[in-house]
Amino acid sequence: MSNVGTDTSTKPKIKTERPRLHKVILLNDDYTPREFVVLVLKAVFRMSEEQANRVMMTAHRRGACVVAVYTRDIAESKASEATELARTKGYPLMFTTEPEE
Repeated sequence: MSNVGTDTSTKPKIKTERPRLHKVILLNDDYTPREFVVLVLKAVFRMSEEQANRVMMTAHRRGACVVAVYTRDIAESKASEATELARTKGYPLMFTTEPEE
C-alpha cells in the first residue's frame, strides 16, 4: 500500500500576530458643554446615557479619559469623527488615540 497523493510532511504553522490595539482618549476642555460631550459619546461610540455621563465626568475631573479601545484604523476613524462633529458646532472638543501598552 502506498501513500501516493497524500502529503504527510508537517507544514510550519504561520503564527498570525493580532493587530495592536489603540485607545481613543477624550481630552477635557473648559468650553464644550457637558450635554454636547454626552451627545457625541452616544452618537459616535454608541454609549448609553449613563456610560457617556460617566466618561464625560471622568475626563472633566482627570483631564482625560479612555473612551474605547479598537484596532488602529477604527480608533483613528472614531476619534476623527467625534472631533470633527464638535468642530462643525464650533466646539474645541478633542479626541486622540494612542497605542495600548
